Amino acid sequence: MFSIFKRRKYPLIDLSGIGVDMHSHLLPGIDDGSPDTETSLSLIAGLREMGYSRFIATPHVLWDLYRNDDGTIEESLRDLQAALVSADQHTPLSAAAEYMIDDHFAQMVAEKAPFRCITGKLLLVEFSFVSLPYEWKKIFFDLQMLGYQPVLAHPERYTYLAGDTGIFQEIADMGILLQVNLNSLTGYYGKVSYNLAMGMIKQKIVSLLGTDCHHERHLEAMRSSSQLMPAVEMLLDQGRLLNKEL
Repeated sequence: MFSIFKRRKYPLIDLSGIGVDMHSHLLPGIDDGSPDTETSLSLIAGLREMGYSRFIATPHVLWDLYRNDDGTIEESLRDLQAALVSADQHTPLSAAAEYMIDDHFAQMVAEKAPFRCITGKLLLVEFSFVSLPYEWKKIFFDLQMLGYQPVLAHPERYTYLAGDTGIFQEIADMGILLQVNLNSLTGYYGKVSYNLAMGMIKQKIVSLLGTDCHHERHLEAMRSSSQLMPAVEMLLDQGRLLNKEL
């Protein structure tokens, strides 16, 4: 007699060609990502099953909501690193940050404050999901003058730019690296974000991929997607992805 409780079959998802996840919210309890260590361990295990071998966590620095700094980030990072060892998950894990370009960030730039970078001087920043930040071009220029290489997180999710897609080429031409979310390629964030992401891939202006993983739903969307791997393979074939160099 056949069981009605059949194990769900997933498409083959192999992200080992990316190797390094440089954008995630895996550090427990300091932003809107993983709420606790147990969840973090589960998320990391799930991402490893899909082929990731190293993680650079990027908790939010968004001063109205998440006032993270070296103190809060380092404490959470140490706790999770220790938990990985205890769980016999010997996974390389470090931590940068994802900075919202807001008034507080602009002040940090003006004061030449140190930032937590992905590696070297690669600095992950994000725009508001409502509108372009004030004087964003000047902020990018000032960061470059300070020696930083800005990386714009998930530009495809700024759907208010859908009517002006040339801006993504303009940003790339300014020397800013563009990072697309994997779940934008699954359709998780909707058709507009998917189309914008695919448009940037076809323009060959995407330099980095990140999971932006916050919770189990993000894992499930990647695991179950039939359209993720063709988009990832297109990017890998272009030879422009920098993840493995981090």
